[in-house]
Amino acid sequence: MKFDRIEINPKILGGNPVFRNTSIPIYIILQMIRDNASFDQIIQEYPRLTIEDIKIALDYSMYLLNHPDEEIITMA
Repeated sequence: MKFDRIEINPKILGGNPVFRNTSIPIYIILQMIRDNASFDQIIQEYPRLTIEDIKIALDYSMYLLNHPDEEIITMA
């Protein structure tokens, strides 16, 4: 699945979506993009992430906007 890199687990950050095997929440990356951070700046701040991870965060948020009644639940 496209969103396999995203994990939602109530034991991690209260169930906020994070990148799998990290405690980096998706919303932090979206906020950084909103604040005009480049992908390179985000990766400098969070070196465990890749450009593909950032794109997945954007895709995930767009998916949720287009499917408001669905939630992707992935737990480790």
